[in-house]
Amino acid sequence: MNKNQVLPWDHPRFRTWIAVARACQLMQLTLGRNMADLDIKPPHLDILINLYRREGISQQELARKLLVGRSNMSMLLPQLEKRGLIERRADVRDKRVLRLHLTDEGRSITEQAMKIQTALIDTVMGTSDEERCLLVADQMEKIIEILLAEGRGEE
Repeated sequence: MNKNQVLPWDHPRFRTWIAVARACQLMQLTLGRNMADLDIKPPHLDILINLYRREGISQQELARKLLVGRSNMSMLLPQLEKRGLIERRADVRDKRVLRLHLTDEGRSITEQAMKIQTALIDTVMGTSDEERCLLVADQMEKIIEILLAEGRGEE
């Protein structure tokens, strides 16, 4: 190894980056555990919440919004459809496009899961005042912008 090579853990921001990654991972694990009675996992919740907010979104729009590939969508959507939580319907203008909709059961499960998620967010973020939470959000949004810009060069 080159003596001049900087190791990741020697970088002054490494600790912050690891803390963010671990917090995100632990949040997903805890959320999954807390939603076990609803028989949904965090990736399912991501889909359900997006449909709750944007009823009738296309599969392609949803995949792009969640930053996942079509293969992920093609695995997760049938699971939700089989459980009767979502429906896929042809677009009225373009029959090739499938629009996603929550069923009544899907809406109910989503509302229950959102309460669980909100309670968890309140628990973990409750030690910080609103100003500090907004500072963290601003920084994470800047990181998202940078990474999305980096990714655009690959498309």
